[in-house]
Amino acid sequence: MPRTPLVLLSARLLDPVTGAFLPQTALAVSEGRIRALGDDREIRALADASTTVIDLKGAVVTPGLVDGHLHPVSGAELTQGLDLSGCADLDAVRDALAREVRGLAPGEWLHGWGLDPNVFGDRPLGSAALGPVLDGVPALLQLFDAHSMVASPRALELAGVDGPRTFDQAAEVVCDTAGRPTGLLLEEAACELVERAAPQPTRAERRDRLAAALRGMAAAGLTGGHAMDANGESLALYAELDEAGELPVRLRVAPWCQPGTDADALRALIERQGTGGTLWRTAGVKLFMDGTIDNGTAWLEHPDCHGESTHAFWPDPAAYTRVVGELHRAGVPTATHAIGDAAVRHVLDSVEKALSGGRGGVRHRVEHIETVPDDTLRRFAELDVVASMQPTHCCDFTRADHTDNWSRRLGEERAARAWRCRDLWDSGATVVLGSDWPIAPYPPLGVMAGARHRRPSRDLGQDPHGPEQALTALEALQGMTVSAARAAGDEHEAGRLAVGCRADLTVLAEGPLSTAATDLPDVPVLLTVLDGRPTHRDESL
Repeated sequence: MPRTPLVLLSARLLDPVTGAFLPQTALAVSEGRIRALGDDREIRALADASTTVIDLKGAVVTPGLVDGHLHPVSGAELTQGLDLSGCADLDAVRDALAREVRGLAPGEWLHGWGLDPNVFGDRPLGSAALGPVLDGVPALLQLFDAHSMVASPRALELAGVDGPRTFDQAAEVVCDTAGRPTGLLLEEAACELVERAAPQPTRAERRDRLAAALRGMAAAGLTGGHAMDANGESLALYAELDEAGELPVRLRVAPWCQPGTDADALRALIERQGTGGTLWRTAGVKLFMDGTIDNGTAWLEHPDCHGESTHAFWPDPAAYTRVVGELHRAGVPTATHAIGDAAVRHVLDSVEKALSGGRGGVRHRVEHIETVPDDTLRRFAELDVVASMQPTHCCDFTRADHTDNWSRRLGEERAARAWRCRDLWDSGATVVLGSDWPIAPYPPLGVMAGARHRRPSRDLGQDPHGPEQALTALEALQGMTVSAARAAGDEHEAGRLAVGCRADLTVLAEGPLSTAATDLPDVPVLLTVLDGRPTHRDESL
């Protein structure tokens, strides 16, 4: 046997497939793989003077927890600003902004994030509702879904945005009846108009922020993540950290393919597949079929209560179908953002058409799936399409009584179909769980808890939204282990505690299956191991 750099003793090894503890109490790691399972005496005998031996004192070991949908680089940037996610009404937002403005230098930009559209109530969403607090201050306030922003009048002035614009995708500079921008910017192309006018961080600042965010993820128990973009310098930053031995999370990266992508750009996306380093690789392509329900940019089969959410993100949905077909023929899996029922249906139709071409072995995904009718559920399993869900979005951005913006826009019938994790699971679909960080917090125990209790994380005393859609404790664990591995095509080497599998491990003070859902986020993460190397170790070990 090769040299054994790590041995874990006195462990309770949890099988995420059966939910039972393995009879073995120890494991040995070498060359990034689990090389042996056995009792403490057998495994200790494999250690030598160079081996790190950790007595886990009865702690619970699971396969490494993987976030099925996150944005590490953009999240590291976005969360540097003013956190508005805790503001429950407009007065709280104004007070937070006023405190931040007092600390700004003249002309300095204010960046905020996590703004909940529910705080605007029945008022139009825009800079006017915030009052004079931002007068003369260039400010960009990202809404919680990261698909929209509120820009202050001064920010719009500096960016030269003084009226409506035309885009190649479903984006909009929202204007009043006189053609003046209200400050609301919908979707990336519109947001970029103002973002690029703001001062940009240096490369070193971006690197340090990303490294800090990834260390935080490792400390929370994450060993992996499906990164759903490769924007800006993302790939170069991952490579730099990886080469320096400072990448504490294994990343599977899916670059974007936007409307208007030409043949050369599509070919480049295909050729990029499989590139990467030791702990990251480019695998798959991310596309968008719609925006968000809260913004009125989703694609619904029937309009929302404001007559919005009636169009696809791709102006020509047939062009999306052709791109999916070409990627499928090239063996490239796709992950498509599809929130509304019409968007989800079109993605499944497109995948079905691609599969009819005869090539197998390519597993596609749909991201978010916030509301879908009954006849859509079975198609996920029939087409072997992965359902990628973010349960904490339901917990924290909607309400059980349907008084929130998302539910009011949809109406009772569609709001009752919110985040159908249970129905998708029971229909035979592979359901992978994630946070969509920075949209929601990344700690995986919180994500698993939300899938089980479906209550607001800040007020667990409130009623759950759609409790009949809750997953069991074992299913929630599988959603971040077994299902995450299958979604990435790694089921032969990840998501299990078995000899030969990756030594990506999460060690918890208590068992995730026996801990109440409301208590799970507070369970201490004692050790995180990536590729056989501890990336987080609690001082108690």
